[in-house]
Amino acid sequence: MRFLITGGAGFIGSALANHLARQGHRVRVIDDLSAGDPGRLSSQVNFTRGDVADKPKLWRLLNQVDCVYHLAARVSVPESILYPREYNAANVGGTVALMEAMRDAGVQRVVLASSGAIYGQQPEQPVTEDLTPRPTSPYAVSKLAAEYYVNTIGALWGIETVVLRIFNAFGPGQAIPPTHAPVIPQFVQQALGGGSLVIFGDGTQTRDYVYIDDVVEALAAAATVRGIDQQIINIGSGHETNVHELVEVVERVTGREAQALHVRVESGGVSRLVADLQQAGHWLEYTPKIDLETGLKLLLERDPQFIMAADTEARSS
Repeated sequence: MRFLITGGAGFIGSALANHLARQGHRVRVIDDLSAGDPGRLSSQVNFTRGDVADKPKLWRLLNQVDCVYHLAARVSVPESILYPREYNAANVGGTVALMEAMRDAGVQRVVLASSGAIYGQQPEQPVTEDLTPRPTSPYAVSKLAAEYYVNTIGALWGIETVVLRIFNAFGPGQAIPPTHAPVIPQFVQQALGGGSLVIFGDGTQTRDYVYIDDVVEALAAAATVRGIDQQIINIGSGHETNVHELVEVVERVTGREAQALHVRVESGGVSRLVADLQQAGHWLEYTPKIDLETGLKLLLERDPQFIMAADTEARSS
């Protein structure tokens, strides 16, 4: 098959692109490199630097494409609170521009990478796809709006649409920006370097951490399943982990005793969030294979930044 992946030089996008290329598919990637790194991509992947709002460039890349994976987005919840207009432009405007270009090019299916963040604070856990979303950040609002646009435009223009609400993905290749870093790579980096693990709130808030290989398997399956049009599907581990438990697992895997620093002046976000996976099992035959501790061990074994950090620490001791 022929695929186009928007945001394909990012963490999830590059893992997906490399996986599809290894399977023998023809893979094109477009990424503006605001957060992506083309060095993550194998030589078998055709990379183009560009923005999804550049429709002439999209028309060329969409030629004879069977399915589009739309992963291009800004993804930081704290950053979205500071810059909601930019998040709306990238995550909503970019989605609409892509759908218009797909209509013009005659592409028949799109898989949208959405987020578990759209659920917000829910009275029941695990969260099912039929719950009313309660987004608590501009980021979550933008992803929910993108879902509505994709499904509405898809129905109007005859484009098959699949929405995957991906929970807290982690694994090798996940960047650690200087601000608003994802919690797992940040905790591992701090533990290996002897730094403090900053915990916002009381540390009892829970999340669903899903390893990148499981996410990629779900994305790959979503491209070819029949009868899946207009479906919204959770992709997570189905396991609920609070921050204190996460710290304990990081300590076991790194062999370091971490110094936890509680910051109670800031919220830790929603109190609980874990994915119900019944729809994923039904539509995608999805069963997560890698638990949190195994995933963290693989992270240390496969991610160069942590291999180097561990080696440096070993030499210094």
